[in-house]
Amino acid sequence: MAKNKKLNTSNILANAIVDGMKNLKAKDIVSLDLREIESSVCEYFVICHGTSNTHASAIADSIIEETLKEVKEKPWQKEGLTNGDWVLLDYGNVVVHIFQKETREYYNIEKLWGDAKIQLFKESA
Repeated sequence: MAKNKKLNTSNILANAIVDGMKNLKAKDIVSLDLREIESSVCEYFVICHGTSNTHASAIADSIIEETLKEVKEKPWQKEGLTNGDWVLLDYGNVVVHIFQKETREYYNIEKLWGDAKIQLFKESA
C-alpha cells in the first residue's frame, strides 16, 4: 500500500513541475517515467529547455513556487541556477532538467533513457 502512495505522490509532484514549466512557457516539455527501468536513479525525469539563461532560471523559480503551492515540496538540491545552461532540481523521486536548447541537444537525455515511457506536453498558448 505504501508503494502505491509513493508512486502517486511522485506522479502528482511531476505534474506540479510540468505546471511550473508551462507557467513560464518552457519549451519541449517531456516526462520520462523511469519506474520500470532497473538502473534508474529516480522515478521521473521532467525535462524542458528555455530560450536564454535568464529564462531557464525563471522556469526553475516557477517550478519551485508551483511545487511549494501544490504539493508542499521543496527541491532537496539545486544546481546550475547561476549560469542557467543546465539547471537541475532534485526532488528525490523526481529530477528536473532545464536546459538551454544546445545543451539539451548535446546531452540528449531522452535518448540516453530511451527505454523510459515518454510523455510529451503541449506548450501553453
